[in-house]
Amino acid sequence: MGAYIARRLLLVIPTLFGILVINFALVQFVPGGPIEQIIANIEGQGDVFESFAGSGDDSGGSNEANDDYIGARGLPPEFIAELEKEFGFDKPPLERFLMMVWNYVRFDFGESYFRSISVVDLVLEKMPVSISLGLWSTLIAYIVSIPLGIRKAVRDGSRFDTLTSSVIIVAYSIPGFLFAILLLVLFAGGSYYQIFPLRGLVSENFDQLSLGGKIADYFWHIALPVIASTISAFATLTLLTKNSFLDEIQKQYVMTAKAKGLSESRVLYGHVFRNAMLIVIAGFPSVFIGVFFGSSLIIETIFSLDGLGRMGFEAAVARDYPVIFGTLFVFGLMGLVVGILSDLMYVFVDPRIDFERREG
Repeated sequence: MGAYIARRLLLVIPTLFGILVINFALVQFVPGGPIEQIIANIEGQGDVFESFAGSGDDSGGSNEANDDYIGARGLPPEFIAELEKEFGFDKPPLERFLMMVWNYVRFDFGESYFRSISVVDLVLEKMPVSISLGLWSTLIAYIVSIPLGIRKAVRDGSRFDTLTSSVIIVAYSIPGFLFAILLLVLFAGGSYYQIFPLRGLVSENFDQLSLGGKIADYFWHIALPVIASTISAFATLTLLTKNSFLDEIQKQYVMTAKAKGLSESRVLYGHVFRNAMLIVIAGFPSVFIGVFFGSSLIIETIFSLDGLGRMGFEAAVARDYPVIFGTLFVFGLMGLVVGILSDLMYVFVDPRIDFERREG
């Protein structure tokens, strides 16, 4: 197993490098870099993309390739050159890329172009919101879906199974953002009840509350966003658990255990559980990462939460390259490490699995 982990860790380096190369190359052909953003704001145009839409020029290009776009403005060339030097665009793309890679190897991600804060500090500032959504959504989904999936497998074809399947399918078909709006309307001062707050992760007087008050205030604020981000995860996880248990229940060793006189609960939790839950439990790290990075933007926007989802979107719109590439590197690294952890989880749940033998 050690050799397998070492090979996987070594693959992280070329994979991350490839991710950076592809995205850096794409950025060179995308119009509207940070310099154009600053110029558009100076001239009162608000957003550089409005200028592109009205200019009729759809050729695209990097900051260096938009000479006509810059030349059409009434700003001194010296000012433009000073901006390019400040942002590092006075250097050729290859030199900028190699410098970026060297800094990232040392975990130096630079400073945001527009927020006057380091990328690391910015990510740490937004992290609590995303961790709250990702962690609690994943835990609740597992706590509810696993017992429900087991119960559905045991009572397969019954009225309970049919009814819960209908409810799960309906819940899965409702988009998360629509369900979030529904929760706001019903329980956050829309047209019905003012039970939960409209925005924020904690109250303004959070520091003045007691320990119990802080815990209650935190869960009071996070309740609706977590429910909204969890609703669609129930279906996949519940049905995965049910199908996994059904597949194991029909195997010969289960029939043999029943023939020996073992009780149904002993057979189910003493023999079936470990094999059936292998794929469910082992996938926990990847599920958490998926919820952590994938579904936070819309939920954060609706509930006015300032997390990584909104930060990434705003950085992409503003062409804040240090934030974009810094978070891309960190999250890419985390995703690759989580993939390795998922394999380790498989071995932990079922020691019979040997990845080295499978590769051989």
